[in-house]
Amino acid sequence: MPDSSSPIYLDNAATSFPKPPEVAEAMHRLLREISLSPGRSAHRFSLAASRVIFETRERLAEFFGCQNSSRVVFTSNVTEALNVGIFGLLTPGDQVLTTGMEHNSVMRPLRHLEKTKGIRLSFLPTSAIGTIDPDDIPRRLSAKTRLIIINHLSNVTGAVADLAAIGNRKGEALLMVDAAQSAGVFPLDMEEMGIDFLAFTGHKGLFGPTGTGGFLLREELMLPPLTMGGTGSNSEQEEQPQGMPDCHESGTPNTLGIGGLAAGLEFIRQTGRETIRRHEEHLTSLLLDGLSQIKGLTVYGPPVGAGRGSVVSLTMAGRSVADLAFLLDRHYGIMARGGLHCAPAAHRSIGTFPQGTLRFSPGFFNTEAEIQAVLAALDQISSGS
Repeated sequence: MPDSSSPIYLDNAATSFPKPPEVAEAMHRLLREISLSPGRSAHRFSLAASRVIFETRERLAEFFGCQNSSRVVFTSNVTEALNVGIFGLLTPGDQVLTTGMEHNSVMRPLRHLEKTKGIRLSFLPTSAIGTIDPDDIPRRLSAKTRLIIINHLSNVTGAVADLAAIGNRKGEALLMVDAAQSAGVFPLDMEEMGIDFLAFTGHKGLFGPTGTGGFLLREELMLPPLTMGGTGSNSEQEEQPQGMPDCHESGTPNTLGIGGLAAGLEFIRQTGRETIRRHEEHLTSLLLDGLSQIKGLTVYGPPVGAGRGSVVSLTMAGRSVADLAFLLDRHYGIMARGGLHCAPAAHRSIGTFPQGTLRFSPGFFNTEAEIQAVLAALDQISSGS
């Protein structure tokens, strides 16, 4: 049996781990040196905290191709960001065009509005490997299509949507992109791709801590806030501020987490996004090649090089995915995720509902040796030895 004393973490699609040392160092420094309460006072600590927020906002705007950093809004995660956009943009009678690969962060708000507000959902055809054809979009648009919602990178199959092609075919509809899995690894440019609303999380490919995320909103658009309260601005008024980003950022922000996110962005800048992507793609290719040699496995998603991220889902004949995940963790020290991955629609689309799949998601800090250990473990389990 392989040595399990050194754990192998392959659940980066849930949260990237480990973080770059610079992230922990930046957070430790902030926690040690300033009060972390921005915009509430004029003293030096408050101003220093405000500077952390502003500089991170500026970096994110540049990173995602947004010309105006005031259009960057911080939230606690991508789920909150998507809720702000979905509830803010849709009204009764609107049509939404989406896919069968969406996460529950999209599907649950949409199903709620379908039931309570009468919005209409229309789904693009999804292939057996979890891909969509952008040419299907114009045929499904109508005068009532308010919003197209697309998962850029599937957290189940790793399939990557062609956002530029989708943006060119959206017509008068708005394009909302869930970039939870792709931000930090794949290029995202709001201007070039025609994205109107981009939702991201900080704790995956951006290497930031949990509790960070946000959205970017096209210049001409305004949304009603999901929450209201103190913003540190216009304090003489009892009405919510109307300007961006304050109207969406009530309450004391997660300055510590945002500072960590800034350090993650700097790590990506110094390392190079393409360098990160090439390494993850290499590990994914190595994993897929090895899995193809193991009997009893069914692997889902596109091949490497055909629009695929570093997410690999599989099933093994005669084994439940829950048992597989437990066995790998307890006996081999390999951490993967079994189940539906909060995306039952995606599993229905690829035929793995209700059991789900076992998902491996290599990250930048994984190694070839770790991938080989995973393959050895799966081969041993499959052969019953």
